[in-house]
Amino acid sequence: MPDLLDSRSVLEVLRPVQDPELRKSLVELNMIRNVKIDKGSVSFTLVLTTPACPLREFIVEDCQRAVKKLPGVTDVMVDVTAETPQQKGLPDRIGITGVKNILAISSGKGGVGKSTVAVNIAVALAQTGAKVGLLDADIYGPNAPTMLGLFDAQIMVRPNSSNGEILEPAFNHGVKLVSMGFLIDRDQPVIWRGPMLNGVIRQFLYQVEWGELDYLIVDLPPGTGDAQLTMTQAVPMAGAVIVTTPQTVALLDSRKGLRMFQQMGVPILGIVENMSYFIPPDMPDKQYDIFGSGGGEKTAAELGVPLLGCVPLEISLRQGGDRGLPIVIAEPDSASAKALKAIASTIAGKVSVAALT
Repeated sequence: MPDLLDSRSVLEVLRPVQDPELRKSLVELNMIRNVKIDKGSVSFTLVLTTPACPLREFIVEDCQRAVKKLPGVTDVMVDVTAETPQQKGLPDRIGITGVKNILAISSGKGGVGKSTVAVNIAVALAQTGAKVGLLDADIYGPNAPTMLGLFDAQIMVRPNSSNGEILEPAFNHGVKLVSMGFLIDRDQPVIWRGPMLNGVIRQFLYQVEWGELDYLIVDLPPGTGDAQLTMTQAVPMAGAVIVTTPQTVALLDSRKGLRMFQQMGVPILGIVENMSYFIPPDMPDKQYDIFGSGGGEKTAAELGVPLLGCVPLEISLRQGGDRGLPIVIAEPDSASAKALKAIASTIAGKVSVAALT
């Protein structure tokens, strides 16, 4: 080990420290930058691959421990930031300018809480400092505006230089949102065939001023229809998350949805088991398996994909969605909020690993 305290010696002692998910040296990944030395004080920037990194503190401690082994070091200061890598995707898909990663939240069956999961994942990622957008692709049943507290919001439509229109998304809880719910009256049904649905989804993708986004979360309708085909054929997808409940009928449909994404060349990030068990508000220590148990874990194992997490059913989770205050904000210490935040971090980690490998 060199006796001279300089930036080279700091990088050398940090070289064995690895990113736990990528399993590569932080130095080789260019995650250690701006090394500065002032007498015995060493400072540098640690650039993570996602603001939602669940192992952030662990990595910082490893770095500090390594540098403190150098002779003469009295203090180690680590400035943590993040640069989310951009997913390459399939070459025949057209990306969205400024959007690094597009993630689909889907389900084979309606009523499994897919939109609740999508909204809370988007907000949880935004809470970590990530730039997040949410595209509500459920054209026939747009619920995201209500769940994000934007039910009465108005979005601006303005002309652009190519004689078309540009939509400016609504914004709340750190998330930009575009939804059909902003463009129709409250009780107005959308009675469209496939080509019209295809057109509006493409408009939401390419004619929205999304700006710079680390993640664009797409809340898809249930099933394997036009919306899913449009998304998978149009843009490079970083991955898909399948939401299900433990009951057999939901799991059967989720398997079909998962296979569809695989056939379209979209990576499966994993399965989320929603409504895993019910926690009564007056007896928080009790759990009731209303929809069965273990179905998500069993299905994930059979299909060879990860189980990202299990979200319990709590009354406060439903209440938060109804009043536009997602559970990760309204009750961050609740069991469902903790599960959803952990799932969001896991998803972000998987996206980063895929982008860098």
